Amino acid sequence: MRAAVSLLGIVIALGITYYLITAQWSTKENSPDQPRRQIDITGVQSDLLTIGQAERRYLATHSNYGTLDQLQQDGELSFTGSSRRGYAYSTQVDDGAHFTITATPSDPAKSGWPTLTIDENLEVSTK
Repeated sequence: MRAAVSLLGIVIALGITYYLITAQWSTKENSPDQPRRQIDITGVQSDLLTIGQAERRYLATHSNYGTLDQLQQDGELSFTGSSRRGYAYSTQVDDGAHFTITATPSDPAKSGWPTLTIDENLEVSTK
């Protein structure tokens, strides 16, 4: 009797373990495009930090923050345009004393991906 109960306990434990493992592998985070998504989001975060540092340099020379166009014209940014890695970048400058750069997914294949922002404190946040 004890052996049957022990065997039943082992079978139940194995069943629960199997269920948890298969449930974990079937989640969206473990989908085949997950590595590409992580790479792109990390690249966008890097872009935002680069833009934030360019804003600080622009502030030091112009006494206010600038738009993406102004940063590019001034040579503060090494890339041109307002779209990279399937994300569109936009600038919001408030009275030249505060800025927010927003990166929004613009590629239809990236719908559902997070929107990222950075402010004058160089804090990247996800929406």
